[in-house]
Amino acid sequence: MSELFSGDNAVVAVMALAYIAFTGWLTVRLRSRTSAQFMTAARSMPPLVVGLLMTSEFIGAKSTVGTAQEAFNSGMAAAWSVVGASIGFLLFGLVLVRRIYNSGEYTISAAITAKFGKSTSMAVSVIMICALLAVNVGNYVSGAAAIATALHVNLITASFMIALVSCFYLVFGGMKGVAWVTMLHTGVKVIGLGIVLAVALSLTGGVQPVMQKMPAYYFSWDGKLGFSTIFAWTFGTVGAIFSTQFIIQAVTSTPSADGARRATFYAALFCLPLGFVLAFIGVAARFLYPDIQSLYALPVFIGHMPVLVSAFVTTALVASNFVSVCTVALAIASLVVRDFYAPMRQPSQEQELRVTRWLSLVIGLVPLIFVFFVPEILKLSFFTRALRLSITMVAMVGFFLPFFASNRGATAGLLLSAVVTTAWYLLNNPFGIDNMYIAALTPLAVMVIERLLLRSAPTTPQARPQP
Repeated sequence: MSELFSGDNAVVAVMALAYIAFTGWLTVRLRSRTSAQFMTAARSMPPLVVGLLMTSEFIGAKSTVGTAQEAFNSGMAAAWSVVGASIGFLLFGLVLVRRIYNSGEYTISAAITAKFGKSTSMAVSVIMICALLAVNVGNYVSGAAAIATALHVNLITASFMIALVSCFYLVFGGMKGVAWVTMLHTGVKVIGLGIVLAVALSLTGGVQPVMQKMPAYYFSWDGKLGFSTIFAWTFGTVGAIFSTQFIIQAVTSTPSADGARRATFYAALFCLPLGFVLAFIGVAARFLYPDIQSLYALPVFIGHMPVLVSAFVTTALVASNFVSVCTVALAIASLVVRDFYAPMRQPSQEQELRVTRWLSLVIGLVPLIFVFFVPEILKLSFFTRALRLSITMVAMVGFFLPFFASNRGATAGLLLSAVVTTAWYLLNNPFGIDNMYIAALTPLAVMVIERLLLRSAPTTPQARPQP
């Protein structure tokens, strides 16, 4: 790919490093000093900031590069991968966010404990940790692609750069530091995407030439994807938002339940236009460079910019990736500490903060093991959403259908769903049935069978006391 790019690599590298240094200094200044600040920013974050933070989780580098990659292959319909997040945040705010906030918990597993029991809570925690680790594998792949093409380094070097810098942000910043620095990251990312869109429109001569020469499905509502895939994407994204640990953690960092709801509405508003921007960038890349690897559908436009502009856009992609990696790793660390370490060791606040920082470092490095085995980012992204969707289905039963709220049924349903959904994904969705549907229906089927055939009584365990 290097032959597609021009410009002074030194300028790009200096600007990116200067930005990293500045935001690193800012993270240290705003760092979390207590465990409460590290996990939930001591419930002090403004709803607008939290809305941006949640947006960054679902439109980070993985979705940014991944949506353009899918649009390269399937057309503008790839925008549904992001539009689904807008729908999900809106529904989350209307249906569930108050219940989550008022539970007083900041992990999805702890909130579910009150409805089902400890074994279900542990199953939720393990599945969520695995799903989020896979999310960060996708984040590393997409971020490395952008950095490698812009700086002319190999994917291994680019991946290690992402891991080290993101770990620094996370270990020192926690929720408090990451949230505030995300405001800057998000602003830079949006401006960068605007520049890429402008370059794409300039090179194509506008939208009309692309529409005239590309196959008609590239501008249809379902593209090459079809209704089944689009519905599965939207359904899975909505379900993932309802249960993703970092989303739960983010909304509980606001001062009130009303603030938490407003944050979800802000996130819905921010997501909506970005999906169409990313999709057109991917389609434009297919129009102009049909023979490139689809992974480079967005980064390919960097080579057509003046060196200072290309340096800024590269920095924007880097910023996008750092936000995504940090928020996901923070969510994993919170689950490990809240559900495993703290109950076993009963640490002081100082000990908990110290252990959380060390765990965050390890969690940030683990995805490096798997980054070279993921060729299709968006498919991985939706598989991880499928795993989280199974948790949402169980949570919704607990909140709204307590008759079926059996600890045994919920635990068995979650574990079976994780195994079957993973197998379905690895087999490339047999019979044309998306793994998203498998993830949604399996726990429900197990819970219904267990309740009606085995006649188990619904459980109403007490919530765990706050540490």
